[in-house]
Amino acid sequence: MSALPLVKYGQPILRKVLENVDDFDSIQNLVPDMFDTMYEEEGIGLSANQIGVDLNLMVIDISHTDEPHPPAAFVNGRIVERSGTSSMEEGCLSVPGVQVNVTRAESLRFAYQDLDGNSQEKDFDGLMARVIQHEMDHLTGRLIIDHASMVDKHRIRKQLKELSAG
Repeated sequence: MSALPLVKYGQPILRKVLENVDDFDSIQNLVPDMFDTMYEEEGIGLSANQIGVDLNLMVIDISHTDEPHPPAAFVNGRIVERSGTSSMEEGCLSVPGVQVNVTRAESLRFAYQDLDGNSQEKDFDGLMARVIQHEMDHLTGRLIIDHASMVDKHRIRKQLKELSAG
């Protein structure tokens, strides 16, 4: 297990709708590396495209917060239902140094497969719901900057230009 390099803003894979996982054996070694990468970067969520992998796969760990969710990996996820809204400043490991206000659903029903390919459907709210939505955005080619207001877009444009330049 080891941390992998992060893909940063400007790389095409961050704008791609990712492929579903069919071969669950192929991700068994990848998931621990994703957790290691997320922990090394001090994140609470990571999608596969953030390490350059074209698979519908995310890992989340908010166990150090006030919410009692253990670390989790979600495969081939999709949001079935959303309710309520809340706004909050969000950052992103692939867009370092940028924070924007993002409005998301307060709660959701999420369908996914576990690491063995078993189908699951659960309700989430609070921070877990927010992180799932953030990672689902990644898996469908969206970034936090796509949620930014015109004021925020103006404020961060120089940072984005620098990130794109590498």
